[in-house]
Amino acid sequence: MDVSFALTGKGYVLIAADTTAAHSIIKVKSDEDKIKELSSHLLMAYSGEPGTSSILLYTAFAEYVERNIRLYQIRNLYPLRPSSAASWVRRSLADSLRSRKPYSVNLLLGGYDTTTYTPHLYWMDHLGTLVEVPFAAHGYGSYFSLSLLDRYHDPEAPLEEGLATLRRCIAEVTKRLVVAQPKYKVKIVDKDGVREVEL
Repeated sequence: MDVSFALTGKGYVLIAADTTAAHSIIKVKSDEDKIKELSSHLLMAYSGEPGTSSILLYTAFAEYVERNIRLYQIRNLYPLRPSSAASWVRRSLADSLRSRKPYSVNLLLGGYDTTTYTPHLYWMDHLGTLVEVPFAAHGYGSYFSLSLLDRYHDPEAPLEEGLATLRRCIAEVTKRLVVAQPKYKVKIVDKDGVREVEL
């Protein structure tokens, strides 16, 4: 039942994810942060496959990624660029897929490259597929929001316009999805780093 959205704009990446943690049809908590801050200019939204309820497994994978990217920065004295981080995460997911207990996790990885001054957004699924995209969504909300993102997304949009597009997506999911998620957490990554944004 997880829902996550992301989009790029002029010098930023916006990522939104619902805050509900559920096990089957039972809501466990409603303040779960499903967006990990991997470094000062890198964010990752994670969610399970639609129909699965193992939040512990994909939270464990998100923490594994977070710790290893921080370890890389400690060892090398500089952080991974978004494209390198996406490749490393994709490889970890693909290796997990070939193990006895694979992680069923879908990811949206957004980052700001401080060397080229450009935002990057990567879409990954539980099979290890990786693609750089201007906007993305995961979960049941993607069925309703991808057409809106296709219609209203502008890669040169200022932050206010990007937030308005995000609000449209959330309103559409709330209106049309039977088990709509009530709250979302929104984070932005740009030249100033990562911060949370109120809708």
